[in-house]
Amino acid sequence: MELMTSNNQSMVILYADDDPEDRMLIQEAFEEIGTDKIDLHFVEDGEDLMHYLNHEGQFSDTEQFPVPDLILLDLNMPKKDGREALKEIKDSDALRHIPVVVLTTSNAEEDIQSSYSLGVSSFITKPVSFGALVETVKTLGKYWFEIVQLPQ
Repeated sequence: MELMTSNNQSMVILYADDDPEDRMLIQEAFEEIGTDKIDLHFVEDGEDLMHYLNHEGQFSDTEQFPVPDLILLDLNMPKKDGREALKEIKDSDALRHIPVVVLTTSNAEEDIQSSYSLGVSSFITKPVSFGALVETVKTLGKYWFEIVQLPQ
């Protein structure tokens, strides 16, 4: 299955997760479904996420580090966790329009409630098998890049 975007343009996804294995699995899952229209970027913690989004430090080059069309966010990261980063994103006039999907190992009701209270677009518990992850990524990609209209 080749993932297509509604306007046939490349879509930028920024994935924030401190686990290198999870980052690798997400990359492999996107490769599995076809990613020629997906530009996938990674950061390892909430501080780097905010530096990327604000084009600070090593992320100052806006061509190399474009504004994402979608953020995939792990909740439990060092330095600044996903909850703190989500609050900063949704409190920012410049960033709040970017959809954020929490993709985490947690299925705790308090994490789900607090994420939605902070303005998350969706909350997904990471699947345990690679096959289920591919299906999740396929559904996520279809929804966010083929069905909904995202702001320019």
